[in-house]
Amino acid sequence: MTGRWWRGTLAALLTGAVVLPLSAAARPGVPAPAPRSTAPVTRATLDRTYAVHRAGAAEAARVAGAHGDRHRAAADRALADPARHLLAFDGRGTGRVTEVFGDLARADRVAVLVPGSDTGLDTYGRFRAAALALHRRLDDPRTAVVAWLGYETPGTVDPAVTTTGRAGEAAPRLRELVGALRRVTGPGAHLSLLCHSYGSVVCARAAACLDVGDIALLGSPGTGFRTAAGLRTRARVWAARGGGDWVAHVPHLSAGLFGTTVGFGTDPVSRAFGARVFAAGDGGHSDYFAPGSPSLSNLARIVLGETTEVTHD
Repeated sequence: MTGRWWRGTLAALLTGAVVLPLSAAARPGVPAPAPRSTAPVTRATLDRTYAVHRAGAAEAARVAGAHGDRHRAAADRALADPARHLLAFDGRGTGRVTEVFGDLARADRVAVLVPGSDTGLDTYGRFRAAALALHRRLDDPRTAVVAWLGYETPGTVDPAVTTTGRAGEAAPRLRELVGALRRVTGPGAHLSLLCHSYGSVVCARAAACLDVGDIALLGSPGTGFRTAAGLRTRARVWAARGGGDWVAHVPHLSAGLFGTTVGFGTDPVSRAFGARVFAAGDGGHSDYFAPGSPSLSNLARIVLGETTEVTHD
């Protein structure tokens, strides 16, 4: 078998391994107004920013309702609740939202959750549940959690889920978010990125320019880099994979196919990659933030700076 055919075969295996275990593609987007503009986010403008984006979510709910999409209207309406803290909201297409849990202005430790494929406003509830579970586990008034759905995630049956294209587009937006968080918290706060599945590819693409202390890769199919050192970050790089996570069966390759690169290379939990591997228990691909799980406990320790307490397999 020639090298070209071998690479093509591996790429096909990768596509099947990533796509087939997942559910159907995301629903088409619905009409929505353009996002409302705000002043640059700072500690002084934080409450105003929250209010502006809640108003934008309320307007989007009205538009979705008029369009006949009751599910999206309900999702938007929930985000418009006065108790919600939205740093950003865009109801167009599959949707984007950045939500804060906790008192960001007073936080000295902030965790940012970066989601993987098939995450949008229609499926935001499960992503939000992960952020809430972490915030409850931290149980510290000086911490905050940010759920960042700030990019168009690839669909589960979209070839983009096997390439770094969407991650490359998302990386500048993640850098913008970290910059905004620094304006609110100041330089002394400790920021951690908790990156799930395809979100780990996003974090890896942005890592070199991010002022963060820890980057955790959860259920990662690879990052597009051969080693953790390749991320060119001063942050500690962590990795974990649950015993029941199907991503363990994804071939860790990177091959040229049809003018693009398919696959993400070295397994992040392998010795060759060089991350700090921590215990995640027997959970599956969606269980890293399950209450009571070893992975959630270890993530809380990483966020809190209790790194010597992190458990390993």
